[in-house]
Amino acid sequence: MTAQVEFHYDFGSPNCYFSHLVIPEIEKRTGVKFTYVPILLGGVFKLTNNKSPMEQFREIPLKMDYMRLETNRFIEAHNLTKFRMNPNFPVNTVQIMRGALAAEQEGCTDRYIDAVFTAMWEDGKQMDDPSIIQDVLNDAGLDAEKIMARAQDQEIKNALISNTNSSVERGCFGAPMFFVGDEMFFGKDRLETVEREIAKQK
Repeated sequence: MTAQVEFHYDFGSPNCYFSHLVIPEIEKRTGVKFTYVPILLGGVFKLTNNKSPMEQFREIPLKMDYMRLETNRFIEAHNLTKFRMNPNFPVNTVQIMRGALAAEQEGCTDRYIDAVFTAMWEDGKQMDDPSIIQDVLNDAGLDAEKIMARAQDQEIKNALISNTNSSVERGCFGAPMFFVGDEMFFGKDRLETVEREIAKQK
């Protein structure tokens, strides 16, 4: 029996970007493919009364310093040297998250995800600006006009809401969130545990 593994993500989270870059290593070692599930992190926060770490801990400078230290350790451990903090952060990701679902329907999910994560966390693009989104997708060889038009369909909007609600119903309160079967794991720092659980369930 093959483990069913889901990665619930939002492009606005740098920790989702880090996870996205490390996931292929785990897939190669385990032979198990992660299923990417787009959610809207702002919606998750609203539904769970949660807040982003920057908002939660801004008045606790020692905590913020430690979080930055752990991030730098993760970057070094996995040689993620292309990461740059987006100067436009925080970015409203609703359009690009809908775009992820549109890209799935168009059969270009992997290319879309790579292009958007790169634009957000390597190139520092303002990815809530429709003209910039279009340029990024076109530069990646994607049909930006078609994807962006489909992203406006009510079916796509409803699907993103449904993904978000369903994720919260399963226990999600933030991102990155991972599900291995019925087991839930939060954060990029749990990826080793995720890998152990995959091996356990295989």
